Amino acid sequence: MTDLSANAPLRILGEEFVEEWVLDNSAAQTVYKGQPMIIDGSEDTVYLRGFVDATTVASTDVFVGIAAEGPVAVATTDTETANKIKVYVYPTIVGFKSAVFTDANIGSDVRMSDSGTLSATVGDNPQIGKLHRVMDGYAFVQIVSPYICAGA
Repeated sequence: MTDLSANAPLRILGEEFVEEWVLDNSAAQTVYKGQPMIIDGSEDTVYLRGFVDATTVASTDVFVGIAAEGPVAVATTDTETANKIKVYVYPTIVGFKSAVFTDANIGSDVRMSDSGTLSATVGDNPQIGKLHRVMDGYAFVQIVSPYICAGA
């Protein structure tokens, strides 16, 4: 598992739906394009954090969408509402470079095991959507958001 250290190559299938959100500044973070975005209920119940492998997902967390831009750096000394990011939200179909899924998995729940890796494993991995199709090395996922991470 490897968290993103640069923007992910994404593809959009059909129309994109984007919302602007404020980023949480309770801890410094750098968000990259393609990173899952959550409201971490144990840190901040309003603003977004980028999901990374070290994040412990709880039933108080909410998956909001996929970062549509980056890198965006946030420092704890920043004015919180000054740090905004555009996020792909439902019903956008986002294509991620991945060899994890095939067309035989269409309709399956798709999760992220870290900020850069698709997964089918439940565990501590937030669900980001349903597999729509696999084409040219990309797994296209229809985003489900907002989505309560209960039983993640």
